[in-house]
Amino acid sequence: MGEGTRAGASAVCRRTTTVDGLETSYLEAGSGLTVVLLHGGEFGGEAEVCWERTIPALAEHFHVVAPDLLGFGRTAKVIDFVDGRRRRLYHLARFVEHVGAAGAPCVGNSMGGMLLLFDAASPDPLLSPAKIVSITGGGELTESEHTEALFSYDGSPEGMRKIVTALFHGTSWVEDEAYVERRRQNSLAPGAWEAIAAARFRRPEPVQTTRGPQKAIDYAAITVPTLIVEGADDKIKPPGWSKALTAVMPDARGVVVDAAGHCPQLEQPEIVNDLLIEFLSSEPSGAQSGS
Repeated sequence: MGEGTRAGASAVCRRTTTVDGLETSYLEAGSGLTVVLLHGGEFGGEAEVCWERTIPALAEHFHVVAPDLLGFGRTAKVIDFVDGRRRRLYHLARFVEHVGAAGAPCVGNSMGGMLLLFDAASPDPLLSPAKIVSITGGGELTESEHTEALFSYDGSPEGMRKIVTALFHGTSWVEDEAYVERRRQNSLAPGAWEAIAAARFRRPEPVQTTRGPQKAIDYAAITVPTLIVEGADDKIKPPGWSKALTAVMPDARGVVVDAAGHCPQLEQPEIVNDLLIEFLSSEPSGAQSGS
């Protein structure tokens, strides 16, 4: 592993390593059973801004590793126009091997959760974690001004305010100009906008037909013990989406967190942290479909 820098009294270290020639940055804290945290895929997203209210609590019980995914934060910016999702998953799988976390339970928010579910449903999964937690990841998105904000970001302060509005139920986040600007500065790192925008390009119909349809996630094929967390006031997901997923998954349960949008781990950290600690600490108890 590369050299680390300690982030104040929180005992969270920022480390940098090289995975298949690509500089990869990650946060590390705690000791014991390793848990891997995967952040969301919005412009300005990365490990620290996603998990800053999660890592300290989990680090009291686990060894926590939270990478900046390929194209985000301080990790290398790579654009794959053929299969960007698979490229990101392959890099992630190589990273967890590199840091000795292969097979560790994984927790993902939004895109991070979707990647975990997509991989677990694949006939040839790359990660094979012992457990999965998907916080607002999976299912379908609604069509609204809030969803559009995630796709049409132009780097402006107003554009980032729209993204922050879309992510949170409460208004305190978007009213905090320093918080909005912090996320905007993340989005302006060299190559960050291009790497994230590449996944959002909307192909003209003639181009779509040459590439083939995007594979849907076969949730019924996911046998890993899974917890799905839904924000009751998520502006970009339809109500009840988590129940629809867990109903077809052999070993999954769903929890709806009140007064929370697309980032429950930030808006209701105590509730979500308790859920994570309980689920990650428990012994497998067989199939238990949705709630």
